[in-house]
Amino acid sequence: MRYRLRPLYTLGGYLAAASLTLICALITAQIVGRLIDRAAVALGGDRIGLAIPGLSEISGFLLVGASFLGLAYTFVHGGHIRVTLLIGRFSPAPRAWVEVLCLSIALALCLYLAWNLYWLLDDSITFNETSYGLLRIPLWIPQTAMLAGVLLFCLALIETWLHTLRIAVTRPGTFTIDDSGHE
Repeated sequence: MRYRLRPLYTLGGYLAAASLTLICALITAQIVGRLIDRAAVALGGDRIGLAIPGLSEISGFLLVGASFLGLAYTFVHGGHIRVTLLIGRFSPAPRAWVEVLCLSIALALCLYLAWNLYWLLDDSITFNETSYGLLRIPLWIPQTAMLAGVLLFCLALIETWLHTLRIAVTRPGTFTIDDSGHE
């Protein structure tokens, strides 16, 4: 299947990868800082105090971004776990309609999640909510990444749903697993 919005999904994948890379860089910097502090103490000096305050909180927010922003990218590349044990035994026509049903359920759940994330984000902005850790990070920042990732996933599901529905209606006997939108 050819996704028309693939550049958007790829952008989400790159942002997810950047979030993971940033987590790795921050944790590496924290480890190097601790090693330098230990070396300074071992050499008879004082601790320099090289530490990143709120690292676990920042890493958690970046992990949220990586998890949600990578949803659509992973979906269009067939990286999500699919249990085809049951529908793999169906003939092509029923399999196409079961696939439409499964995509409809997934899309409904994804849209419901997006709706609630929107209101959560709205509340966080309205009440100026911040995190409880050392750093007072506005909660709208990680919530925006969550909402953007879920909306990208919704778009990927809509594209796949339309493609699968078109096959189920026009030529159901030719439906294959490859037609379900995964490469």
